[in-house]
Amino acid sequence: MINQPAVYILASKKNGTLYTGVTSDLVKRIWEHKNDLAQGFTKRYKVHNLVWYELHGNMDKAIEREKNIKEWKRAWKVKLIEKDNPDWNDLYNSIL
Repeated sequence: MINQPAVYILASKKNGTLYTGVTSDLVKRIWEHKNDLAQGFTKRYKVHNLVWYELHGNMDKAIEREKNIKEWKRAWKVKLIEKDNPDWNDLYNSIL
């Protein structure tokens, strides 16, 4: 996958704890989460499964989208995930 800005949602399990983030290198950032190199929320609550992501043309748009999603109700985030990933599969291997 080409490095480009991306917004992503991680989950601890199906219908579990969610985390929304933004990065310029999705593969590297998810690897960091999976290996507990990202200190804080995802390490503390074991939120490691990539269940949704969206690529953007520039970082400003990605950051704006991340901020919007973070303000959403949980039900809206679940609907976003389940639209393309109804089983909440970990998508990490699909981006390698």
